[in-house]
Amino acid sequence: MARILVVGDVVDDLIVRPLTAVTPASDTPAIIRRRDGGSAANVAAWLGWLGADVMFVGRAGADGARRHAEALERFGVQARIAADGEHDTATIVITLDGGGERTMYVDRGANSALSTKDVPLSAWKDVRWVHLTGYSFFDPVTRPVAQELVVRARDRGAVVSVDPGSVAFLREVGVDQFVRWTAGVDVVLPNVDELRCMTGVDDTDRAVLELSRWYPTVVATLGPAGAVQMTPDGFLVRQRAEAAEVEDLTGAGDAFAAGFLAASADGLDAQHALRRGAETAAVAVARTGARPPLGEARTVLG
Repeated sequence: MARILVVGDVVDDLIVRPLTAVTPASDTPAIIRRRDGGSAANVAAWLGWLGADVMFVGRAGADGARRHAEALERFGVQARIAADGEHDTATIVITLDGGGERTMYVDRGANSALSTKDVPLSAWKDVRWVHLTGYSFFDPVTRPVAQELVVRARDRGAVVSVDPGSVAFLREVGVDQFVRWTAGVDVVLPNVDELRCMTGVDDTDRAVLELSRWYPTVVATLGPAGAVQMTPDGFLVRQRAEAAEVEDLTGAGDAFAAGFLAASADGLDAQHALRRGAETAAVAVARTGARPPLGEARTVLG
């Protein structure tokens, strides 16, 4: 089984589902729940749930480091979360509309203090794949850390993947900058909005081809339209979305990434990897929160 290292954000998600139309400057009844989150930590949790050999490295406030490590360990993840005495655990407030779509308010907290010293030597033992997210590159403090991890991974012959993660941040920094920052990455996993932002092309096939100028493998998630991959040898591979009753889209891309990574790292071909990603995403959108269901059999996936 291939060993996968995931480094990046771990977050306390506060999920707000209004029960009525929002009343500005007054009260709105809502269901509010705290859930474990963070794009990188979510990917690690789904990888662990899928049975992958995965280690997660991140940073949280002193109040949250042990709690988040234990939460990941319940999914079989080897978690190394440094406790930060100066910064609080990162928090994201997520408001959901009637279709499960999200608006997010982000406080990066301790994530912004991540350093290469937080990544133990044991994390590199037999590593075959390293996964990062765009948030580590967008933050000017952690950007050098992410870039150093890319270099270390490539020196060890590991595949490196990155999920851009935020179309808003992509627009803010500019696509050319992001491409330069992520030089050396083998696999990029944008959603359809990020894909179009990075290429300026609406047609997804043409956009994937355009993005492949910078990344050897492009895997784009297209929501209800499924997913498409441009392989290093120039082939387009398509995958339909799996049927699911959508409850919450939070973490759907992270679940897809985990399914795709787990299958790819174990040597399955592009079609099988895309299907595993779609199957995992279907499990994610049918539940509230960004993490897998504890105690449920993984045999729901083919």
